[in-house]
Amino acid sequence: MPAPNPAALDFMLARRSRPAKTLSGPGPDRATLETILTAAARTPDHGKLEPWRFVVIGPEAGARLARLTETRGAAKGLDPEKIAKDASAFTRAPVCIAVLASPVASPKIPELEQTLSAGAVCLAAVNAALASGWGANWLTSWMAFDREWLSEGLEAAEHEWCAGFIHVGTETVAPPERPRPDLAAKTTWWA
Repeated sequence: MPAPNPAALDFMLARRSRPAKTLSGPGPDRATLETILTAAARTPDHGKLEPWRFVVIGPEAGARLARLTETRGAAKGLDPEKIAKDASAFTRAPVCIAVLASPVASPKIPELEQTLSAGAVCLAAVNAALASGWGANWLTSWMAFDREWLSEGLEAAEHEWCAGFIHVGTETVAPPERPRPDLAAKTTWWA
């Protein structure tokens, strides 16, 4: 029989992202962030390609990215309210971990599998931050795919894009529970 880990299962059954707009300082220190990144890097990775990388964004860099978001959003003609909302995500939480998808040319591992690995890294980072006692949220938005924003803001290579911005900080409001999927409607059982 397998050895159960009830604490881990209880965590998974109760986990809940914290809305980024409810996160503030203080944030985790570098040692805690390194633990969070170490846990995230244990994500399944077919072929051991490591098709992702991290950019850890502190308050000063967050302010710079907020300004870049405002500039690029205006240049793209986006709605000013959307621009303000997207920009503020970089200044509310004290830390943001950008997970850059960085696909590796491989004759065996399709890029889609590498993309899924980058997404799994995002969830693992959120869960590691939550398990460490911090509030965390995984967001994207148009900046994650805007070549100029990525190049200027994160020094992303031409083949890279952002799988997620993981905002980490102190929870200021307990999040309300939200509806969860109807497992009966989403599950087919085959004998």
